[in-house]
Amino acid sequence: MTNGPVLLKDRKPDSILTLKEYRKKGGYKALADVLKNDSPKDVRTKIEAADLKGRGGAGFPAGKKWISVPENAPHPRYLIANTDEMEPGTFKDRVLILANPHALIEGMIIAAYAVSASKGFVFIRPGYELVARILEREIGLVREAGFLGGNIRRSGFSFDIEVHRSGGRYICGEATALINAIMGKRPNPFRPPPYPTVKGLWGKPTVVNNTETLAFVPYIIQNGAEWFRKLALTETCSGTKLFAVSGRVARPGCYELPLGIRLSEIIENHAGGMREGSQFKACLPGGASTRYLTEEHYNIRMDFDTLAKAGHRLGTAAVIVFDQTICMVGATLNLTRFFMRESCGWCTPCRDGLPYIHELLSRIENGQGTVEHVEMIKKMAGQLNHAYCAFAPGAAGPIESLITFFEAEVMDHIHGRRCPFRR
Repeated sequence: MTNGPVLLKDRKPDSILTLKEYRKKGGYKALADVLKNDSPKDVRTKIEAADLKGRGGAGFPAGKKWISVPENAPHPRYLIANTDEMEPGTFKDRVLILANPHALIEGMIIAAYAVSASKGFVFIRPGYELVARILEREIGLVREAGFLGGNIRRSGFSFDIEVHRSGGRYICGEATALINAIMGKRPNPFRPPPYPTVKGLWGKPTVVNNTETLAFVPYIIQNGAEWFRKLALTETCSGTKLFAVSGRVARPGCYELPLGIRLSEIIENHAGGMREGSQFKACLPGGASTRYLTEEHYNIRMDFDTLAKAGHRLGTAAVIVFDQTICMVGATLNLTRFFMRESCGWCTPCRDGLPYIHELLSRIENGQGTVEHVEMIKKMAGQLNHAYCAFAPGAAGPIESLITFFEAEVMDHIHGRRCPFRR
């Protein structure tokens, strides 16, 4: 199989890849082969060898997560596909399912077999109602075809999938908050240990993977771990990645590209370059909860390890591009307002810290800021890293990098007593 798109290779402009079309292209053959020839341990080993890192933001290896389910763990066990996707700028999972819902469905069944799960949930944001209905319809067709339900393909393995619509809050996308939400509880995160793979839904072992992560599983089984590793452009990464590009580019959209591709190539060769009259100023490389990349990072390789070494995160690979007309104080204020409103309110750094920083940024943006406010923002942003879950540290990313990379712009607001970008 040649290098190129994997998940979006059969993408059509106005319709999904149907079950009939997917099977004609070899779909569900990986599942059939697994049920016939492999033990659950064999599947876990293959995914670990492929180094499939989670595509939802954290980048934790899927194989290691699956292996963390104890062999003697109780039943029933659960599998959840996280399709909540509530972070600004992130829309890759919607594009993926509207292109090929069966990659996710088959990937979930194989993953469930690997961890001996009997029930799966697709946890999906309420704004994706069309996507939810498509999934429910296609899951029904897959069930009729004998790939879901009891004793699948006479293998003795039983598994079924339910589409669960989220309550519509960003915090619900956090894995442990998501588990509480499915159980009908307030979606506050809970701090491991024990980890969800030991004690999750209703106290039973639960594996939570991102939609994109699970969709890669059938292709890895079908083509092998070495094939998947070679799709990336850097030795420390494996596979392709869905990059959701938005902002001041000529062709916003979702592009499946090799991990390790340079940021400049994503913008210039795939997103059509900057809009006419626009110059690259900065971008968020992985959604609203990542740090700004600036002109000095324009040629950086977009993979987990390279960005981590530079003090950044790939996140969901939602690349939000800003040009020279954008006020970075105003942009950060807008992001902080989002996180402030979406906080679950469980812990002090998040509940109280974000409104405090929002107030200070608002004063600066409106010409009422002082130099002391900048120091206060630095201190409070540092306190966000002591929150109960990853929500507040993610919100701190744009705030901290605003002060690091655009302090001169912040000072222009303070000394000029106005936003210099306002006419």
